[in-house]
Amino acid sequence: MTVVRAPMHESLRRRLAVGLAVAVAALCALAAPALAGTVADAPCTPNDPVCLNKPAEAPSPAPANQTAPDKPAATTPASPTPQSKAPRTTSTINVPETSFWDDLSNFALTWGPLIFMGLICVLIAMTMRFMPRTKPQEIKPDTSQSIRWDDVAGADEAKAELREVVEFLRDPKRFKKLGAKVPKGILLHGPPGTGKTLLAKAAANEAKAQFFAQSAASFVEMFAGLGAARIRRLFRVARKAAPAIIFIDELDAVGTARGNDISGEKDQTLNQLLVEMDGFGTAEDVVVMAASNMLEKLDAALLRPGRFDRQILVAPPDLKGRQAILKVHTSDKPVRAVDFELIARQTSGLTGAELAHICNEAAIQAGRQHRDHIVQDDFDWALERVVAGMQTRKVINDHEKRVIAFHEAGHALCAELLDSQEKTHRISIVPRGKALGYTLHLPQEDRYLKTKAEMMDWMVVGLGGRVAEAIVFDEITTGAANDLEKVYSVSRSMVTDYGMGTSISSRRLPVDDYSVSEASRRIVDEEQQELTDMAWRRAQKLITENRALLDAFAERLLSNEVLERDDIERIVADHRAGTLGSPEPANGSAPVRTAEGEPEPGAARLAASERLDPDAPGAAADRQ
Repeated sequence: MTVVRAPMHESLRRRLAVGLAVAVAALCALAAPALAGTVADAPCTPNDPVCLNKPAEAPSPAPANQTAPDKPAATTPASPTPQSKAPRTTSTINVPETSFWDDLSNFALTWGPLIFMGLICVLIAMTMRFMPRTKPQEIKPDTSQSIRWDDVAGADEAKAELREVVEFLRDPKRFKKLGAKVPKGILLHGPPGTGKTLLAKAAANEAKAQFFAQSAASFVEMFAGLGAARIRRLFRVARKAAPAIIFIDELDAVGTARGNDISGEKDQTLNQLLVEMDGFGTAEDVVVMAASNMLEKLDAALLRPGRFDRQILVAPPDLKGRQAILKVHTSDKPVRAVDFELIARQTSGLTGAELAHICNEAAIQAGRQHRDHIVQDDFDWALERVVAGMQTRKVINDHEKRVIAFHEAGHALCAELLDSQEKTHRISIVPRGKALGYTLHLPQEDRYLKTKAEMMDWMVVGLGGRVAEAIVFDEITTGAANDLEKVYSVSRSMVTDYGMGTSISSRRLPVDDYSVSEASRRIVDEEQQELTDMAWRRAQKLITENRALLDAFAERLLSNEVLERDDIERIVADHRAGTLGSPEPANGSAPVRTAEGEPEPGAARLAASERLDPDAPGAAADRQ
């Protein structure tokens, strides 16, 4: 797509700068007489101290009704000369000199207010001139960079909804003769990276209509009324170019519920948007499309029919959608012997943006290895980098490495022995990102519902690492902080959101609500504690009874650092067949062996294995 922007006039700043310089020069020229100290001509007398080199003028004659004062007798010169005249006397008066600071203060008092007001006017003019005038971006179809429906994969439902709008804009007569009206607004909502903006670009290209895109954040400014003015301008430009599509990205920046903005600028901008979408001056051939990640925070008046008639959820892609996305993003890349179905299974829950990132990282890795094509190993490396983070070069001592190995082995053991859980695809003790090790589980299929038993098994797997540390080393570390956080979140949701507790099973009980009593909060805490303790006891029982499998996983990790799915299946098969070797235990003690034909543990042994107290009788034997 080609983006057309308004040209920037760089000469405006020069013109304003020159105008400001001319204004300052004119003010200085007007103030020059005051700086020079010029004194206007004025009559003076000999005794006047402010006159300088001025002739003394004769006093004015007395009025007619007054008598002249008596004059002293004047002596007549002995021999007057009629041709000669007496020289005219003048008086010279010395004016005291003034300092520079006195002249400066006089100038400031005289011209300072005028200069200050002039600068204020210039500043206001420059502010109004250079105030952000975000012009809507007009996107036109371009054959070299266009986005079509085939370029958007993994969002078939959203594409079907948008195709109807595209067909309406292409052939409006076919729908208008049936009395149908084009939807005024289409809201695309969903998690980040699912392709909402990409869908809007494809719709603009396929509709062959004028497309105006603008971010909702550009409507919010510190100047009152500026956001509403930009809304009016956007719709005015779109109506002139009708049929047209207006796309507002990140609508939640301006469309949140009214009444929470202290300044009122966002509310005023939202009111203008509501009027433009469904007011007196609306146009039928202008469709408004918007994208948002937080649908629950938008104002109710914005979501009603007549404004955003259609609300389309753009969810993360399923297994087939991920395969299609991977093929789209590798269509221009040389790929050899890559199993896209396996990669799609490994990337369950990832969005289209993350899948595109994996394809790009795989291409970068192939170029780093000086290959002319991309292979499966490049995608495995890219997946590890995206999911687990970049590999780090942390120096870990032998003891910590053994702790990490048994921790990850505990997760893998519980996942392999519980049928409801996703099987382990890879175990690694290589530090990546913030993690010192990780266990990657892959789902066999996409699931959207979870039972209480499955969520309990998930907590067993989450606590398997911490339990393995406690059993093998008789102590716990800080490495399970992330596991404990996830277990806390799941157990909290089971009690408060899903009603999966023992006593709270018929209602939802949000603990953040202030109307919840202290007794109910105490019940929630007790229910949550009971669920996590039950998961701990189950994990402890599994690891204790299958200690040989735990040691085999850990020892193989210490020697290879990474275990793939084939290695994991081979070790589990040997364990179930009873042919698994007996590696040396981590703490030097003999491993626990189960006699052949031993019956299932009775109630007494089961109760002993479920104790959480490490000093309880029988617990030490179980940890050997």
